[in-house]
Amino acid sequence: MMEAVGIFCFVLAAIPAGMTIWNLSHYGRPRPGVVRRYRLSVLIPARNEEASIRAAVESALGSEGVEVEVIVGDDHSTDRTAEIARAAGARVVAIPSLPSGWCGKQHACWQLSREARHELLVFHDADVRLERDGLIRLAGYAEEHSVDLVSGIPRQITGTWLEKMLIPLIHFVLLGFLPMERMRRSRWPAFAAGCGQLFLARRAAYEQAGGHAAIRASRHDGVKLPRAFRQVGLVTDLVDATDVASCRMYRNAGEVWRGLAKNATEGLGAPKAIGVWTVLLVGGQVLPVVMCLSGQAPVWLWGAVVVGYLPRVIAAVKCRQSWWGVAVHPVGVLLLVVIQWQALLGEWLGHQVAWKGRLRET
Repeated sequence: MMEAVGIFCFVLAAIPAGMTIWNLSHYGRPRPGVVRRYRLSVLIPARNEEASIRAAVESALGSEGVEVEVIVGDDHSTDRTAEIARAAGARVVAIPSLPSGWCGKQHACWQLSREARHELLVFHDADVRLERDGLIRLAGYAEEHSVDLVSGIPRQITGTWLEKMLIPLIHFVLLGFLPMERMRRSRWPAFAAGCGQLFLARRAAYEQAGGHAAIRASRHDGVKLPRAFRQVGLVTDLVDATDVASCRMYRNAGEVWRGLAKNATEGLGAPKAIGVWTVLLVGGQVLPVVMCLSGQAPVWLWGAVVVGYLPRVIAAVKCRQSWWGVAVHPVGVLLLVVIQWQALLGEWLGHQVAWKGRLRET
């Protein structure tokens, strides 16, 4: 019996390990270089972001080799967001009142797209910091590979213990379970993937796909925006943006937990997906460690532990992640699963999720 359990766990652990190794040759970084001088509109939705908006604006305006305008959407902030953004050199527009059926971020991004003057639209969060050659790398990649929408996962800056445990799992899930080679060969919406922190889109393609209006009710633009593009036959891609930008999403444990829960039921915590993800993640990443620590275990379980850690070690090296987070990887995975179930149960019980002062329904 233990032998069978060990083999089962080893197989589950081997899936993300093998996929991560396979994806290494496909998850590349946009290269430096100039195809032509690009003109970009950097669009930053902001709601009470006075602590971070100046650095976001200044890093975008400091971009090299491109013509750039920076527009900040002040989404009914009650702090000095608009004043600081304007002083930093951005054009600030006031986002209209949120209509029924819209998520706040999608509404702000849609309004910003209508203010943009240039052919390339860059959407990024207020906590993203672009490298000086980040925009030219991203625009050059989109042109070289004829991509309509390209997204990148910035280098994730983590400070608190829960950030170090959970934030790097973004890479673990994407590299471990998304077949990137097939993603690039296919326009099937099921292979849609992205990171809501950073998108670059061609304006014509954005309008053809319906832009953020096509996903107006969603909180999970990282998946839903690429899916909207693919549904009308457009090309989307995902790149390693470690050298393009950096981002610190959350500043404390409470923000991490609430932030990951806010869109969980549109991703891993979706009712039709959560059971499969629970088996994959707990069976392959948590159970082997628990069983090995509890006493004698067959060699297959020890093999599952080693194989289970492999994707995290690879990501730590490639994406400059916390080694402390790697050490407690099984605990992080277990907490991620707990967050998914909590979010789903909360939705079933009718609990409303609040984020940046708004409830999920608004």
